[in-house]
Amino acid sequence: MFFFRLHRSTSCLQLTRNCLVISLARATQLYGSPRMSSTDRPSLMLLRWNLTKEDIRKETEDLMRVSRAAFDSVGSLKREEVTFERTVKVLADNQAWYDTRKSMLDFPQHVFTDKEIREASTEADKQLSEFDVEMSMRQDVFNTLVSFQEQKTGPMSKETQRFLDRMIVYGKRNGLHLSAEKQAEVKEIKKRMSDLGITFTKNLGEENTTVEFTDKELDGVPIDFVKSLARTEDGCCKVSLKYPHYFPFMKHAKNPESRRRMNVAFLSRCKDENTKILQELVELRKKMAGVLAYPTHASYITELRMAKTPEAVGGFLTELADRLKPLRNKELEVFKQYKEEECSQHGYENDGHINNWDMLYYMERVQERQYCVDQQKLKDYFPLDVVTSGLLAIYQELLGLKFAEVSGAEVWHEDVTMYSVTDSGSGQLIGWFYLDLHPRDGKFGHAACFGLQPGCLLPDGSRQPSVAAMVANFTKPTADHPALLLHDEVETFFHEFGHVMHQICAQADYTLFSGTRVERDFVEAPSQMLENWCWEKESLRRMSRHYKDGSPIPDEMLDTLIASRIANAGIFNSRQLTFGLFDQAIHSRDKVDVVEMYAQFSQDILGIPATPETSFPATFGHLAGGYDAQYYGYLWSEVFSADMFHSRFKSEGTMNPQTGADYRRCILQPGGSKDGMDMLKDFLGREPSQEAFLISKGLSV
Repeated sequence: MFFFRLHRSTSCLQLTRNCLVISLARATQLYGSPRMSSTDRPSLMLLRWNLTKEDIRKETEDLMRVSRAAFDSVGSLKREEVTFERTVKVLADNQAWYDTRKSMLDFPQHVFTDKEIREASTEADKQLSEFDVEMSMRQDVFNTLVSFQEQKTGPMSKETQRFLDRMIVYGKRNGLHLSAEKQAEVKEIKKRMSDLGITFTKNLGEENTTVEFTDKELDGVPIDFVKSLARTEDGCCKVSLKYPHYFPFMKHAKNPESRRRMNVAFLSRCKDENTKILQELVELRKKMAGVLAYPTHASYITELRMAKTPEAVGGFLTELADRLKPLRNKELEVFKQYKEEECSQHGYENDGHINNWDMLYYMERVQERQYCVDQQKLKDYFPLDVVTSGLLAIYQELLGLKFAEVSGAEVWHEDVTMYSVTDSGSGQLIGWFYLDLHPRDGKFGHAACFGLQPGCLLPDGSRQPSVAAMVANFTKPTADHPALLLHDEVETFFHEFGHVMHQICAQADYTLFSGTRVERDFVEAPSQMLENWCWEKESLRRMSRHYKDGSPIPDEMLDTLIASRIANAGIFNSRQLTFGLFDQAIHSRDKVDVVEMYAQFSQDILGIPATPETSFPATFGHLAGGYDAQYYGYLWSEVFSADMFHSRFKSEGTMNPQTGADYRRCILQPGGSKDGMDMLKDFLGREPSQEAFLISKGLSV
């Protein structure tokens, strides 16, 4: 999420009443000397990964102390002392400095193997989140910014004006225009919500349940997967609830009872504690919205999104659900037919229903039977090293970039690799990224891009290159077998790396608009657009070959794979709509039971009942991790991603360098310095349309 480059020669941190200068010497004193890159140039990398728990504790205190001084310097100004340099510039410079160091302290909780370091990082995250809440509630700083806005003289850049406007809007959304009593209430609510969200995520990350199965109960599960499992003393296989275990199991285990047991365990993770946390979060969000005079939390959230109102979101989701319902029902009937045939063939009891634990299994059977896509055979053509090499080559060519692995880079685990990113035309350093691709105990359990250092202007006007990390959980190679990816994992890789590129390529002036800091309902569009390369013959050939003999994927296999893209479109998108409508409902209605509410939407929209005695909401990390009242954004942004791909790349060439350059310039480069709708119009040359999206789902227009 962040860039970095160094020309500074300032001598030390100088804090006066009128200005704040953050210097390299002070940063070096607190956080260590800049390291040298593989080309012996100053790397401007202020991130360190050799911190002890005591380092984390001390540097958290230092970070809050120095940052607080910056806010104090702005808040203490008299009205006649207010200038751009003493207000906007001080806050912007502090944020550029602060955000990098905060990442260094709160990122280890997601990736370090040392539990003490993870716990120290989690505690730092809590302290810094509380500090952020406190600083966001500074009445004196808000008043100073309002004073500057009222009396500013001379022109400002569009981005600077956007920064000032946004800071004042944020202040109002925090209640700083309200009474001191109401402000204190907002502050208390926000601190409590921050703590709850961190605990919710930590609970899921630390969860390590395994489910034991006999070999007979694993009938249908791929042999290489079974071989990789640890066993108990009596020979049973131990299957974890981590993604690399859960999804292959659920897609291939023939025995419905085995699938049921696994599904129940998966949806019971942190059931009691996280359900309680989410229930409290929903109530706190509603309470805060009321204090700030918003009718609902969903209204509060959508105010700064592309959608603007919950009504627009609800209309979008409901209309799409109605259009998908006939397709969903047709697919469910096929699932029931397959289930009846299989249960009869293998002697399993058939309850006549499609249950939650049947869904992934029969989606896979549709792929195999209707489209002749054998995902396990296809997997043999996607060794992780080949996919990685091909993916990196495609992104470099498409976006006009050059990646180089940094030898001897300081990383947090031996599995991690680091790359520099330069512009292929000018040779200018743009940033760095890390790849952390394999699961391990205590690691973040999903796939995500973490921004670690923001790309923005430094106090002296030079540019700070961005640093980002892609964290995933792809199966690790063994001594006698390479790591092989399923096609949907290849798609995940392409998607998350798209976020990395958004972080790296953005060239905003301010940290506030760096990388993916765009409207939340637009943030997925650039990465969703790039998923299309996983469904094009040319790009698929470039990142695949058989792991045994290096042979290419046969044409007929590619044809059936590409045709299968619309397979299960009704079920898959109804599932996304279920999540989105559930999210909107719990953040728009009075007094809800999150478990009962989810069960209602699962039945009504997905057409599949929720698994009894479980709590999907307790495992729905998005709702505690910043996507509250915003899950609709995945489908909302997919409308725009489909339009961008089909209108430009599909018609002009998927590897057309000019189209790629336009995409980088119009969509990635602005970061959040422009509205998403304006970026789309710049790239498309017109207003966006839903037509390509509907066609891509197999719906008639």
